[in-house]
Amino acid sequence: MNMPHWKRLLPQRLRYQLFGAFVVLILLPFSALNVYNYQQIESLVEQKISEQSHEQLVQMYRSLEDQMSIAFKTLIFLEQDSAVRSVLISPDSRTPLENKSLVEEKFKMINNSFFLYNPSVYFTLLDFHDSVYTSYLPQKALSYDPYLEQFSKRLGEIPLVKGGTDSALFQQEELFYRWDARDTNYVLRELSSSPYLLSLYAYMKDSGGQRYGLARISIDYSYWFQTLSKDSQSNQEYYLITGSGETIARSTKTAALSFEVTREIARHPAEAYLTDPASDTLINYVYIESLDWYMVNRIPLSILFTEISELKQRYFLTFFGFTGAFVLMAFIISATFTRPLSHLQKQMKEVVRKNLKIRIPEGHSRGEVLELTRTFNTMLDDANQMIARLKTEERQKEAVHFHMLLAQMNPHFLLNTLNTMKWSAIRSGNEEISEMCVSLGKLLEVSLNSQVELVYLKDEIELVQAYIHIQRVRYRDSFEVTCELDDTLEYALVPKLSLQPLVENAIHHGVGPLEQLGQICIRIYRQDTGTLMLEVADNGIGIEESLRLQVTRTRPGIGLSNLRERLRLLFKGQSKLEVIHTYPGTLVRFSIPFLLSTPYVKKQSD
Repeated sequence: MNMPHWKRLLPQRLRYQLFGAFVVLILLPFSALNVYNYQQIESLVEQKISEQSHEQLVQMYRSLEDQMSIAFKTLIFLEQDSAVRSVLISPDSRTPLENKSLVEEKFKMINNSFFLYNPSVYFTLLDFHDSVYTSYLPQKALSYDPYLEQFSKRLGEIPLVKGGTDSALFQQEELFYRWDARDTNYVLRELSSSPYLLSLYAYMKDSGGQRYGLARISIDYSYWFQTLSKDSQSNQEYYLITGSGETIARSTKTAALSFEVTREIARHPAEAYLTDPASDTLINYVYIESLDWYMVNRIPLSILFTEISELKQRYFLTFFGFTGAFVLMAFIISATFTRPLSHLQKQMKEVVRKNLKIRIPEGHSRGEVLELTRTFNTMLDDANQMIARLKTEERQKEAVHFHMLLAQMNPHFLLNTLNTMKWSAIRSGNEEISEMCVSLGKLLEVSLNSQVELVYLKDEIELVQAYIHIQRVRYRDSFEVTCELDDTLEYALVPKLSLQPLVENAIHHGVGPLEQLGQICIRIYRQDTGTLMLEVADNGIGIEESLRLQVTRTRPGIGLSNLRERLRLLFKGQSKLEVIHTYPGTLVRFSIPFLLSTPYVKKQSD
């Protein structure tokens, strides 16, 4: 028998097997455990650093919320300022220059008080009388209508009407304020180079809730972001990205986040951090839900694990040094134990080469090897005795086989006698006896053919019909037999004499004791699973009643047990035989694999 390829890769000698077992069962698991422990340490360090970085991002987020809160407080301050209110409600009470000077003075005062140590803030006020007031130099010339249209887009769907009254302006419910995180920068580039501003758009209302103007308070968040991130460590990078993944602010001009990282952040906004294998960095982030922004911090992993990597390198160098020495000692010890066994193995091969006719000397052996030598010599003595006994039994089997060949002459003599009886009945004109002789001859001829185990289904049906013909004469046509069989199954292979014992049980123990006409049905069909089903059903008295009447042979007797054993030997567990109580009668069913043979025509000489 050929050895599988994977087994050829395994060591065949005992010393190498012991060495391999040590490596696989001790060295590798211990090494894997050390690697796992260091990975856990790295994971804990990574988690700790992530928590610290996340806390820093949360503080930056709170700082941004403070800026937005101050902007909202500024809006309230402007609403409550009577001078600003009078300018927006009654611009004609002063000259345009006076109005402009008054509003700008208020802007300066707010910047000096609220935003002294904060990023640049830009104010825009609109009244409903064609006037615009700003605290900055715009990129484009001031024009009331574009500003009014811009406010309308932010605060409501109904366009604002210049010069209208409050009731005409707000016929439907609109927003009182709204934050715009993507407000295009309208300030002169020399003052602010950021592409976008964070703007608060709002209506200005008096104490009675009447709207008298529009306000926009914009924060230069890029300047604020640069101010916060410039004090961070040089090896860390900070980003502001939108929900769509666009970077709107960064601590370093050359820094950039890959598309895969921004996509992963947007996919899991509730998480705190992730690891980017492509850049070998640890990325922490905080989601700002009100603005649909992400505040991101990126730290190189090489900086985090520098000290741990050095410690790991020193540890594993020491570990593998001691392990190598231990492996060498283990190999020497295993060789010491296996050398006597190798010598014993050579001696055993010599014994086999000389057909077990010699014994292994015990003089130089000791310990376990001595016990093995003595046991092997005892086994040799037993083997020689067994060989002698087997030879004696083989001669006895040959004698028994010779007597069996002589005994086969009796069935052949019986078959020849049946043929003589058949021709005698034909000459005397007794057709019934001649037909019984023919049927019995068929059964006897099949039983004598021990070389064939599987026959055509049509031949098996013919044998059953021959048996039924004999039983009809005996029982005087007290039963009927039907056979349901598809013509395409005629050449299916079935065990020889498998249906006959089932029909015999159905007649003797089923319909035989009946007073009325008995019915026996033979059904043979194929299932979709590739199984051939053979059934014999009757309307007889049933197994329980047959036992109660003390019938000579019970229904599941020798015939069924014999058939079950034959099916087991022929099909190796792919067959099944079962007896089912149908009340009245009994159904016996067995299944075998569907085997279809090609039909052939016998030659005349055969």
